Amino acid sequence: MSDTGPMTEALKLPNGARFYRCALQVNPFDYVKRHNKETAFEDEASYNTAIVQACLDHGIEVIAITDHYRVHTADGLAKAARDAGIHVFPGFEAVTKDGVHILCLFEPGRTTRELERILGDCGIHRDEAASPTGKYDVIEFLKTATHSWGAVCVAAHVASDGGLLNRLTGQPAINAWTWPDLLACALPGPVTDAPNGIRQILENKNADYRRDRPVAVINAQDVSSPEDFEKPGASCWIKMSAVSVEGLRQAFLDPSSRIRLASDPVPEEHEEFLALTWQGGFLDGAAIHFNENLNVLIGGRGTGKSTVIESLRYVLGLEPLGEDARKAHEGIVRHVLRNGTKISLLVRAHRPAKRDYLIERTILNPPIVRDESGNVLEVSPTNIIPQVEVYGQHEISELTKSREKLTRLLERFIDRDATLAQRKNDLKGKLERIRARIIEVWKEQKEIEDRLATLPALEETLRRFKEAGVEERLKEQTLLVQEEKVLETAFERLEPFRNLLDQIDRHLPVDRSFLSAEALKKLPGKEVLVEAEQILERFNEALNTIRAQVANAIRDAEEGLESVKRKWEEREKAVKAQYEKILRELQKSKIDGEEFIQLRRQIEELRPLRERQAELARNANEYLRQRRNLLAQWEDVKTEEFRELERAAKKVNRKLRNRVKVTVTFAGNREPLCQLLRDEVRGRLSEALDVLSQRKDLSLVDLANTIQEGKNALCKKYGLSPSQAERLAQVDPDLVMKIEELDLPSTTTVELNVAPEGEDAQWQTLEKLSTGQKATAVLLLLLLEANAPLVVDQPEDDLDNRFITNGVVPRLKEEKRRRQFIFATHNANIPVLGDAELIVGLTASGEAGQGKAKLPSEHMGSIDTLLVRELVEEVLEGGKDAFEMRRRKYGF
Repeated sequence: MSDTGPMTEALKLPNGARFYRCALQVNPFDYVKRHNKETAFEDEASYNTAIVQACLDHGIEVIAITDHYRVHTADGLAKAARDAGIHVFPGFEAVTKDGVHILCLFEPGRTTRELERILGDCGIHRDEAASPTGKYDVIEFLKTATHSWGAVCVAAHVASDGGLLNRLTGQPAINAWTWPDLLACALPGPVTDAPNGIRQILENKNADYRRDRPVAVINAQDVSSPEDFEKPGASCWIKMSAVSVEGLRQAFLDPSSRIRLASDPVPEEHEEFLALTWQGGFLDGAAIHFNENLNVLIGGRGTGKSTVIESLRYVLGLEPLGEDARKAHEGIVRHVLRNGTKISLLVRAHRPAKRDYLIERTILNPPIVRDESGNVLEVSPTNIIPQVEVYGQHEISELTKSREKLTRLLERFIDRDATLAQRKNDLKGKLERIRARIIEVWKEQKEIEDRLATLPALEETLRRFKEAGVEERLKEQTLLVQEEKVLETAFERLEPFRNLLDQIDRHLPVDRSFLSAEALKKLPGKEVLVEAEQILERFNEALNTIRAQVANAIRDAEEGLESVKRKWEEREKAVKAQYEKILRELQKSKIDGEEFIQLRRQIEELRPLRERQAELARNANEYLRQRRNLLAQWEDVKTEEFRELERAAKKVNRKLRNRVKVTVTFAGNREPLCQLLRDEVRGRLSEALDVLSQRKDLSLVDLANTIQEGKNALCKKYGLSPSQAERLAQVDPDLVMKIEELDLPSTTTVELNVAPEGEDAQWQTLEKLSTGQKATAVLLLLLLEANAPLVVDQPEDDLDNRFITNGVVPRLKEEKRRRQFIFATHNANIPVLGDAELIVGLTASGEAGQGKAKLPSEHMGSIDTLLVRELVEEVLEGGKDAFEMRRRKYGF
């Protein structure tokens, strides 16, 4: 990204915990020689160099060097690793007096001298023995290492020789395994590969060995050569903010979130926010470097948590779903962020290829999107990260009030037919166009019908003139009227070709810019494609020639017809002179010859309309046939779209079995129909609209047909009052067709199982649930799998702690490996039990309108960061003393 200002600085901020690939049982060269391991290395230096290079080759970022009750033997390898940028946990492998092997790992800063004293505490004062035995048993060792030495322990090769579950049996094994200071054990592979009896213990399914918190399983085994790193069980991934004993401890306390074995699937790449910055306003100069998983904003009231959430909504150009949410959003933008503030969001898209984009928005202006070179793209933010969701305070509860908005929640579960939306849009356009043609034809038919209605009377008058002998005497003038019509028609025949010429002029010259050398220079097939430019050039020249020929032909025809017209006008003068003489003679007999000629002219003008009437009838029938076919396709497309929603609902129901049930109703939202009728039909219709809104199965095609059948049919089929049925029956045909073309959105009904755990399901719709239960059901939907970020401001406002603990947190931990979450919260359960990878602490000075928020970098990190943990204790728990008082009162 070309930006070198605030965004570059933002990316330097801490962004919380991430996975490190760790090999926690690496042996030094002295161990290899002492235990007579086969090795290709003659000296420690070459061994160390090879081990370090193997770490780099395999992406190992963290090692623990664990010789048997020795620490000085690791110094050379530790230095070589640190010089290469590899983190090193100093430590040793202990053998307790009951024969159990334990990896004892210390803070990376601990010195060899300090650890030598600890070895002395273990009863190890000399190192003649290849693998000495210490003075502590397993429980004594775990207790002393954890509480006196500040170490973290791992039960090494737990299912093999010397492993805790292999070496100990019966009550000693149970006591050791259930001791609270044992947080982790090591296996060379997945738990499923462990011997059956041991596997039950590892899975916490053996009642005798069951623990409140299962022992974490990591992959670690002896590494005594560079080739050993190739073994899948030699390393695993451990998530930490920084490499530390506390980082390991937190990972072992929450292995489902922080440990990934070699056999576990690689986390899925997903769309994500990378960083957010502000220039101006309440958050001026602040920035956040987001984690790809769970991000939690904490802070007291008025510190800017909601402002961060609404900033994300604003920079993305997303509209709030509810009226209350809209007012809150606009208030924050206007009074807290304030006009002129620039918000910048760096995002990463992974499909079809990984690429970063910078979205910028200055308040009052629309957002702009820049590519990695800084070029402004003609796309919207939602084109870059579609389906991103942002919900403000209480907006989830507001969402539950609309079944149509609930349907949007199913969108991301739809396996879309990429062509369906385009087909639907095309059909909608075709239906509108064919309707316009039909109405135009019907209108012209009505006009012709009205004009032809006068023809019988005119012909009767003409007959009387004929009987009086007028036609014979004015025959030539009568024929002159017909000749005049012939000449007019001749000129009219040129009009379509003039229009054709105008169309050709609009498309000339043929655009060939897309085939220019500049446009093609990056395409590997440019030498082939360049030939197309020459073809279009020749085509352009040919069209110019044809255009000139057509123009000349039209001009020649016009000149020719003008010549004919002049000759005919000479004849007309002679005929008119004779005509006027005859008129004077007729006047003596009280006969109006001029009236006869006008009558003849009217009849001559009307007679061709009979042919036009027949043509229009044929056109109307053809257009109606086309419309019937289009309507059939329109109904098919709407049904197909609904089936996609149905499949999405079934997918959701499978994933939330016995928790939430989703049902979609085809064309359940009748408001577009009601609004159309309110706009187009005069008079009272409220009762009719209620009937149509509440009718369980409503077919728009059937409704349109019934309207055409008339008042009685509407009364009988829909139970409408006679007066309102009459109003509907009298609507224009255009409105009937508009009804057929409506697309009534599907609606979604969400039900929550309110039965206690273990009892038969009791399903209640949202309308019958409390505010908290409604939010519970919807939040479970929101947390389901998706590729785009989910942003929620204080979800706990509408939820109880029990649901957060039992519902939200487990789902968060399951989904966050494949989706980014950003929550603002006052509730400790979300960042602590949810194991947020990034916790951001906000503070503020002054009021939101005048003051300023602060986001100190030392308050950015995971729970394994001391200052962050202390902030969580203070802000979310009320401080350590308050937490301890509650714990004592609860009797925990």
